Amino acid sequence: MKRLLFILCTALIPCVAASQETNTRDWAKRGIHIKEVTVYGRRPMKEIGTQQTKFDSVVLKENIALSMADVLTFNSSIFVKNYGRATLSTVAFRGTSPSHTQVSWNGMKINNPMLGMTDFSMIPAYFIDDASLLHGTSSVNETGGGLGGAVKLSTKPANADGFGLQYIQGIGSFKTFDEFLRLTYGNEHWQSSTRVVFSSSPNDYKYRNHDKKENIYDENMQIIDQYYPTERNRSGAYKDLHLLQEVYYNTGRGDRFGLNAWYVNSNRELAMLTVDHGNETDFENRQREQTFRGVLSWDHLHSDWKVGAKAGYIRTWMAYDYKRDVGNGIMAHMTRSRSRINTFYGQVEGEYHIGNKWLFSANLSLHQHLVESEDKNILRQDGNKAIVGYRKGRPELSGSLSAKWRPIDRLGLSVVVREELFGREWTPIIPAFFVDGVLSNVGNITAKASVSRNFRFPTLNDLYFLPGGNPDLRKESGWTYDAGLSFAIGKEGSYSLSGSANWFESFIKDWIIWLPTTKGFFSPENIKDVHAYGVEMKANLDIVLAKEWQLGLNGTFSWTPSINRGEPRTPADQSVGKQLPYVPEFSSTLSGNLSWRRWTLLYKWCYYSERFTMSSNDLSLTGKLPPYFMSNFSLEKVLTFPWADISLKGAINNLFNEEYLSVLSRPMPGIHFEIFIGITPKWGKHK
Repeated sequence: MKRLLFILCTALIPCVAASQETNTRDWAKRGIHIKEVTVYGRRPMKEIGTQQTKFDSVVLKENIALSMADVLTFNSSIFVKNYGRATLSTVAFRGTSPSHTQVSWNGMKINNPMLGMTDFSMIPAYFIDDASLLHGTSSVNETGGGLGGAVKLSTKPANADGFGLQYIQGIGSFKTFDEFLRLTYGNEHWQSSTRVVFSSSPNDYKYRNHDKKENIYDENMQIIDQYYPTERNRSGAYKDLHLLQEVYYNTGRGDRFGLNAWYVNSNRELAMLTVDHGNETDFENRQREQTFRGVLSWDHLHSDWKVGAKAGYIRTWMAYDYKRDVGNGIMAHMTRSRSRINTFYGQVEGEYHIGNKWLFSANLSLHQHLVESEDKNILRQDGNKAIVGYRKGRPELSGSLSAKWRPIDRLGLSVVVREELFGREWTPIIPAFFVDGVLSNVGNITAKASVSRNFRFPTLNDLYFLPGGNPDLRKESGWTYDAGLSFAIGKEGSYSLSGSANWFESFIKDWIIWLPTTKGFFSPENIKDVHAYGVEMKANLDIVLAKEWQLGLNGTFSWTPSINRGEPRTPADQSVGKQLPYVPEFSSTLSGNLSWRRWTLLYKWCYYSERFTMSSNDLSLTGKLPPYFMSNFSLEKVLTFPWADISLKGAINNLFNEEYLSVLSRPMPGIHFEIFIGITPKWGKHK
């Protein structure tokens, strides 16, 4: 791979030089513009008191091959739990679990109703135009159930004028191929966009296996030394296809209609663990998924009010097959699981402004889930196969009313009242209160505070999974408190600096956890009261070094103790007073972006402290995972021709070849490389 990189770079140098000579843009006159910082007398009323992290389009497209899991890893303070390259990746806010994070796409929740979580490795960053994180209490503005927070993902009209095309080919280590295509068309009223992503790889990267030791013998067969063997990731191949079609129609009279349709077809092998000693040809461990998500939307805008309605549908078919050679060369099914999920979605919402001091809003949404889950390979006592599983439906209704008031320019107050129905059970009223105020116009120093109550109902697997589901589970509940300061300073054409620091505290009762039983399987119980608290900080700096040089720095830091405060289940229970498993107490990210003309150099770094794998915080060899840091590096050059723009990019992931684990016994790749070549023709734009 290194030889391939050298050959390609050598071949591209003449092209770069030629482009420099033919580039007709006068960069010296144009200069480089950075976003100025403006202090507003009135901040957006919808954001009164909210703690949120917004990602701009540059962050989402910095490395086109990344999933949203990668974007969140290197650009936010939340913890991304990664089971391996191209495998399950979940996110968790503020020391909570992945099921405490609510995820929406164009307004429709996409959390799996069986598991309650979302796999972010299955969300290409190429498909997301707008992303934001709502921390803690701020999630109540959008939905309930986000005891940790919420992730909002959405797409936007392409803003195209005529026909447009973009094609990018990526080639990487481990015979990885990534292909990206976007076709657009637009005029005064219509906007259409078609995006396609196809990724495939044998995914057979090398790693040093610290869970095994090989002996070195002398001539007398005496052990004289030991070493950790280097192995390859076995049975981890994947093929993922994503197709996104969007159509928008703007009447020009305040109405806009939209259609978003997203299809996923994934075929992934589940890689063998570092503790597996068998031959990969003796096993087949595979997960397949076909998912369709569609949203129809209508929005009407007026000077003082707006109304909107959405209707959506999600269809997911998932298959998990585990086969094993029974000794005669024939692969026999050990597990043959099939799940079908149908979700129907509807939403209406409205906003009304009264002058510049009041904003009222209302929202009502419904998700109706119909789930069939079964294992078709369970043997009965008579030797025949039985189908074991469940078929359940559950409506999830959520409604909210909010009032936002700005009595003076420097003070804002907001009250949100939400109530939800899951099945036949209503939550108590979910209140949330927000306040913010400008302490000083110099530096735009703003203080924010909020408090909210929240609830999360058990997932369908929690209630009905066979064997182990517990229909007597209680819903989780909690109170969350936030307080923080933010600032923004800058000088137009020179620099901009902004940042924030926030304190949060959550008390969650009846935390649900799956535990082993005397019957040989796991079952969920409400056993924990969790106290999660800590600090989140972030900062952004942009500097114009010279007319053609720009430097951008972004960083985050979080300290998130998440402690079990429940009662001991048994005299031997050592989990009380301990950090929850797989919750790092410290995490941090840093990114640096240096631009010169059409060149862009990017460095990204992230850090997670040690994570315990047991609720007792056992310090044995497998009781904790050591801290690790990751570094990614990329260099991009855009060549401008009269007929097209050509982009050339090289990326190095895990720059320092860090040996690490995100999840126990799940191998992770060392240093690896990617090259991208993209073309964007200028249809009819050259003269």
